[in-house]
Formats: sequence, C-alpha cells, structure tokens
Amino acid sequence: MDSRIHPADGIIGTQTLPEGLRGDYARARPDGTLPETPLARSEAEHATWRALVARQRTIYPGRAASDWLKGLDRLRCDQAVPELPVASDILEEATGWRLVPCPGLLPDAQFFALLARRRFPVTEWIRRPEELDYIVEPDIFHDFLGHVPLLTNPDYAGFLEAYGRLGLQAERKGQLAPLARFYWFMVEFGLIQEREGLRAYGAGILSSRTETLHALSDSPQRLRFDMDRVLRSAYRIDEVQPVYFVIRDYAELYAAIERAAGLLDWAATAAPIAPGEAAPGDQPWG
Repeated sequence: MDSRIHPADGIIGTQTLPEGLRGDYARARPDGTLPETPLARSEAEHATWRALVARQRTIYPGRAASDWLKGLDRLRCDQAVPELPVASDILEEATGWRLVPCPGLLPDAQFFALLARRRFPVTEWIRRPEELDYIVEPDIFHDFLGHVPLLTNPDYAGFLEAYGRLGLQAERKGQLAPLARFYWFMVEFGLIQEREGLRAYGAGILSSRTETLHALSDSPQRLRFDMDRVLRSAYRIDEVQPVYFVIRDYAELYAAIERAAGLLDWAATAAPIAPGEAAPGDQPWG
C-alpha cells in the first residue's frame, strides 16, 4: 500500500459528495468551510504529522522543486500539525492567500469560489497512525504539505486564483471534465524543469512517498507540457501515474489557464486520450 490519495470522484470535488466521508460536514458553513476555531490536537496527531513529514523529507533532495522547498521551510511546520491562522499570515504576506478549514472534499462550486478569492481549503482532520501508508480521503497532510508551500510563489498563486475563476465558468457550462484533467496533471502531478534538473511540484506527488520516488524514476513517461494534450488526457486515481507533464516555470501555468477558456468547449467533446497512451504531437521530455 502507499500514501497516495484515492478520492471517490477525483481531486477537485464533485457536485454531489460521496457518502461515508470522514469529515464533520454538519458543521460546514454555506461556502463549505468550517468555523475557524482553535483545535486541541493530541500528541498522537502531532506524532503522526512528524512521522509523515520526516519520512518525506528524506526523499525530497534532488526530487522536490526548489520554490516548493523554500515555501515548506518558510512555513516552519515540521514538528507539529500546523495552525492554519499562523500559516495564513505567512501566505498573506507573500501572495495574499489565506487558508480556510474544511471537512474534506468540497462540491465544485464551493471549491472554485474559494480559489477565486485566494482562499485555499485545508481538511481539518489528520489520518490515524495505522494509516500512514494508505488513506482514501485527502487529509490535512495532503492538503497542507502538498499544496500550501507553493502558494508562497507569486506566479503559482496567481495561476491558482485564475484557475478558480475559470472553474466557476466551466461549472456553469458543463465543461468540468477537461478542467479536472488540467488540475490533476498540473496541480496534483506536475513536474518542472529547473537548472539542476527535473523536479516535482505537484501536491499528489510530494505528499506521497511512492509517487515521489516513481515520478522521478526511469519508469514513467514524461512529456513536455502541452495545453491541448493535457485537456484531453484521462487519468487513473488508483495507481501511480504512467505519464507526467513538465513545465518550464510557473508563469507558464498562468499563461495556459488564460488560454484554456477558449479550449474548454472543444476539449469537453473531444475524444479523451487513455492513461499512458501516446498521441500525435507528443514531445517527450529530455
């Protein structure tokens, strides 16, 4: 087993949430967030967090993106489950983002609306000690450690806000399938070419030991980022990725999302490319 997240209906949320989710959805406000009240974390929860972070830290050198690592160090969160208001103050000073607690998966409209306001939803609960190697739903470790460090980067922060705005439009027009693919490959499983070599910045990679080792190994296929290709690329949520896309810098993501609005109608009706399948025009990385 491994520590990858396997939500029932993908990463970005659904119109109708699956039954049996762990979070306390009864306390959620109309926007999907929870009241920002201090939590009394147990020592067992802090120990679980420290164990997860320490295990990932050993494999980040030479694999994790430099800006993501700088953000992680800036957040100073290795020793205890992070307090969202403290991290929010750091993010707000850097890029104007803040974190908001949520029960877990959010419906699409709520999720996009938060991103469009530079609010990133973070699941409140943390996995149990016996779940270090496998968890079905995203918890605070995935949401915070995977996603939050890169929100200190201005280009990436601007991209994610623009993604939220586009998501609201796509949700109304029934164009979510291609936009979900973009999120999967470029937010959860993205790679970047840095001066020192290929590095991972995607949250689904960096919050999983198995995926981190796999993504930077000789096993998967890696392609140069192409917006049209990504919008048509289907994915699997129950195994490591057979293909990853590589960007040159985070500004490229912002430019791509600006262009995506004119492609969603086409991409929503175009034949999808099966996971790992080659397509005309593919540009292998390296």
